[in-house]
Amino acid sequence: MNNHYRILIQGKNLSYFLSMLISKKISIYRRENSDSGLILEVSQEDYQKIMDIKTSYKITVLNRYGLLKLQYLFCKYFIFLLGLVFFFGVLFFLSHITFEIEVIHSSHEIQSIIYQDLKRFGIEKFHFKVSYDEKEKIVEKILKKETERIEWLEIEEIGTKYIVHVEERKKNKDEEQCYPRSVVAKKDAMILEIRAEEGEVVKKKLDYVKTGDVIISGLIYNKEEIVSKRCATGQVFGEVWYQVSLSLPKHYYEEKVTGEKKSQLEIQFLNATYHLFSHYENYQKKSTSIFKSKLLPIQFLFSTYLETDVVDKNYTLETIDSIAYRLATNKLTHKLSQEDEIISKKILKKYEKDSRIEVEVFFRVKEDITDTLDIRDIDITKENSQEEE
Repeated sequence: MNNHYRILIQGKNLSYFLSMLISKKISIYRRENSDSGLILEVSQEDYQKIMDIKTSYKITVLNRYGLLKLQYLFCKYFIFLLGLVFFFGVLFFLSHITFEIEVIHSSHEIQSIIYQDLKRFGIEKFHFKVSYDEKEKIVEKILKKETERIEWLEIEEIGTKYIVHVEERKKNKDEEQCYPRSVVAKKDAMILEIRAEEGEVVKKKLDYVKTGDVIISGLIYNKEEIVSKRCATGQVFGEVWYQVSLSLPKHYYEEKVTGEKKSQLEIQFLNATYHLFSHYENYQKKSTSIFKSKLLPIQFLFSTYLETDVVDKNYTLETIDSIAYRLATNKLTHKLSQEDEIISKKILKKYEKDSRIEVEVFFRVKEDITDTLDIRDIDITKENSQEEE
């Protein structure tokens, strides 16, 4: 028996009423006598028969079971459920609207250009947010359209806000400031590649150079005589060596943000938080209160869930290599530019000290070692006369 009622019958001479029910062939699945009256459990059909009997006895429903319970709860809380669905529907709708766009750049002209391009390609205040793929396509379209003005562009989505990071192209300004100079080594290295544009190359690949050594000279020679000074331009890459020291605990814990994120509006009531979507297995949460009631223990939040990778391990000298390489590489990468490249890495030594493991990692890096030396003050006549002597 799935759908049935538990009822309380109150009145005088309850045994008479019970015998009357039996005479009408009403099945009773359970019977209890209490101080309040007679408690019966009957099927849905038999409950209706009991209610159709004209009697002075008071009949109260104590509980419902099966679908009857669900139907009762649904009818009782229908308005609340409808309001909850409507509320989350509104939250879902609002979470997909762009409420703010901010372009990060010091030039108002650049900001104005980007705002116009964003609007043209589909990102605008109080409009629906675009998908990740569409956002990347918009970035490509703006970079293609503004290739003479914009070097780099990134659109970051934070909740219902887009933050646009932009870098202006500097090439033309650099050319205007060019003056007689030589390209020299910025640090000690072994030359791996020389990309000369203007000037005389005086070094070759695999040459070792020290800081300040001339690689592309702005002094132009005809045989052994200097004939002019030019603005030497080009780029030089050399092999540079680094040693990174690490002190790692034997028990290592790291929580790293992957870059994936979910944003949504939430409602917090008492100590419980209600939301529409699932979360990542491991995450960091950032919440901002949108509205907080002064009368009720309720507030509305805008939350961003950042997915994280968690590393929780115990390390020994035999198992420390992989994490040491990764951490040392991350530490070194912050010092390098986008064009620099790690050629190789090797652990020089590792040893235990107290509760930690000390590691030294050696890196060979292909790095931009380009620097310039001002030669405007060099007197060509004087230099030639000194060489003759």
